Amino acid sequence: MPAAGPDNLHALLEAMRPDDRAAHVSLREIIGHVGDRSFTTMILLTGLVLVSPLSAIPGMPTTGALIILAVATQYLLGRNHLWLPGVLLDRRIGRDKLDGAIDFLHKPLGWIDRRTKRRLSFLTHRPLKWIVMLTIMATVLPWPILEPLPMVTSIGATAVSLLAIGLVTRDGLFIVLGYAFIAALGTALYEVWDTIW
Repeated sequence: MPAAGPDNLHALLEAMRPDDRAAHVSLREIIGHVGDRSFTTMILLTGLVLVSPLSAIPGMPTTGALIILAVATQYLLGRNHLWLPGVLLDRRIGRDKLDGAIDFLHKPLGWIDRRTKRRLSFLTHRPLKWIVMLTIMATVLPWPILEPLPMVTSIGATAVSLLAIGLVTRDGLFIVLGYAFIAALGTALYEVWDTIW
C-alpha cells in the first residue's frame, strides 16, 4: 500500500500548520494536506500531537487513541483510503495552540530528521509492519483510562511516535528504539506495581 503526503518530519509538521488567515484547523483539513492514503503518517501526526503540550487539552488523549486505533485497523484490513467519522474529522484546534505545539516539536524532530536513513528497512515492510501496527494499537488502548494521570499518555505517545517515525522514514532503527522504549516502560511499570502490592 503506497504512502502519500509528507515523507519527512519537517514537512509533516508544516502540513499541520493552519492557513495564515485561519484561527482554527480541523483534522479534515490536515488530512487534506497529508493525503488520505498516508496511514502511517496520520499515526505519526497524532502521536506527535500527544507528545506536545496539546496532550494537556481535556479529551485529547482519548481522541488521539481513537484516531490511531481507527487508522491502524483500516491499514490492517487493507483499505486503500482512510475513513474517519465526522465527529473526529471536524474537531478543531486553535491556531495559537497548534503553532505552539509545532514550535515545541521543531527542534527535536529536526534533530531526528537529520539522522534518519534507510536502515533495517525489513522492519518497515509487511509482515513485520503488521506487528508494529499491532504494537501501536496495544499501546494506545489504555489511554482513555489513563488520561487523568498527568504525562502518562505523553510517555506512551513517545513510544508510538518512535515506531511511526521508523515507518514513515523507512528507518528500522527507530522501530527498534520504539520497542526498547515500550519494554523499558513496561519494566518500570511492573516494578512500581510490584513495590505497591
